[in-house]
Amino acid sequence: MSSLTDLPTPGSKSPDAEPRRALDRVLSLIERAGNALPHPIVLFTALFALLAVVSTALEIVGASVKIPGSDETKQVTGLFTGDGLRWLVENLIPNFATFPPIGAVLVLIMVVGLAEKTGLLETVMRATLARVPRAALPYAVALIASQAHMMSDVGAIVLPPLAALVFKSAGRHPVAGLIGGFACVTAGYAAGFTIGSLDALYVGITQQAASVLPAAEGLDIHLLINYFFTASSSIVLAALGGFLISRVLEPRLGPYEPAGEEAGEQQDLTLTPIQRRGLLATAVVVTLYLAGALALWLPPGAPLRGEDGAFVPSPFLSGIVPVLFGAFLLAGLTYGFTVRKLTSTEDAVTAVTDSVKSMSGYIVMMFVAAQVIALFTWSNVGVLLAVKAAALFNSMGVTGFWAIIVFVLLASCLNLFIVSGSALWSLVGPVFIPAFMLMGMSPALSQAAFRIGDSATGAITPMNPYLFLILAMLRQYEPDARLGTLISRLAIFVVPFMAVWLAILGIFYGFDLPLGPGATIGLK
Repeated sequence: MSSLTDLPTPGSKSPDAEPRRALDRVLSLIERAGNALPHPIVLFTALFALLAVVSTALEIVGASVKIPGSDETKQVTGLFTGDGLRWLVENLIPNFATFPPIGAVLVLIMVVGLAEKTGLLETVMRATLARVPRAALPYAVALIASQAHMMSDVGAIVLPPLAALVFKSAGRHPVAGLIGGFACVTAGYAAGFTIGSLDALYVGITQQAASVLPAAEGLDIHLLINYFFTASSSIVLAALGGFLISRVLEPRLGPYEPAGEEAGEQQDLTLTPIQRRGLLATAVVVTLYLAGALALWLPPGAPLRGEDGAFVPSPFLSGIVPVLFGAFLLAGLTYGFTVRKLTSTEDAVTAVTDSVKSMSGYIVMMFVAAQVIALFTWSNVGVLLAVKAAALFNSMGVTGFWAIIVFVLLASCLNLFIVSGSALWSLVGPVFIPAFMLMGMSPALSQAAFRIGDSATGAITPMNPYLFLILAMLRQYEPDARLGTLISRLAIFVVPFMAVWLAILGIFYGFDLPLGPGATIGLK
């Protein structure tokens, strides 16, 4: 890392040297604070131990909580008791095995990984960007970047250098494409009209956290509860991102003057004939598959409609993960065999297996997180904290959308230090989801707000490992670029993205628009 943050030559000065030094000091403080945090697995283990002690102490003093709006009173139960130890022994494995995010995330990772390893995702991005007119390039890059969570970390690795290349090929500044692409991938990470493993991860934790309250009974919490919000957000954020790239970032970079050999010059966006055949075959197969899936849901009397022929809720929505699994599987296999990246079924199995292997750390973290959330629920400490948090918000006069704004700001600050969305949502979700439910707000609204906070500051935190990868790429074009230089350019996107995204959520809130199919703003 030291090679990426070398200090400038002594005596060198620039007009913005002092602001950069101040920025570097702030970034160094954030970096040291983030480095001081333990690994998320250790963090969850410590939280579990703390919950065990606190729950036991609260049971000893006879703590209880009355659920507002009902006559039910819940007693806090401690882990270090006879009942607690029996609960732990009997439920340690079920807590993990039935944890909602596990199955959905792993199922989607298998097939998204297949599509990535066959080269389909990169080819789609190349084909899209290569045909975009010069003036529309920033907006196209921002739009594609807003869908990047579908590809997980692949988007942050592949899209920025491709954007730099296509900018350069069009006679625009490649650094604007590189930095703008990365900024839009991260700051708008949880937006998009595409669906991926991130959505499964979010909704699983949301479902588990909401279940601590009786009001969760009857709520249809499915993969698409934020779809209307994220889809519309991605369009608006794409327009905003494109504007910031072309009207704010690129003019500040000045004219581009190539110097020396650049690795990007050896790349070519043009698709080969076999890649074009692969995309065409994939498009045909996936279109036919999706048409068949919709035919099982849309017509009157279709088998995937809900009770009394309802669109929402319905087996189609509750089973959207298997539907997406089939789409990605067919896409990956069709493209892979067409372009000869796959030559046998064993190649496909290997690609899927390797994708799951990469999730080993996530699986271990989810094992511990599942125990923490289960203990929150069983001990009633989660309900107690939620009631106290709701009462605190009310006593401070922070209610309604103001509470959402405060929560987004809190999540954005925490995101500077805990960049794992699953870890952060597992930490704050069990408290704030029930708290907002007690204030009359749905879990779908809490999750939508968290999406904003979990994305907006991701571009500027030194805890983001891809930040340093982008800095290394930046130095191909600007050998003297430093971390502060990169962060100052990325910071252009943070506040506008957060403000505009909050405004979009405010529109949904103010007009009581559904955030997704059957997902209302308030509790019915």
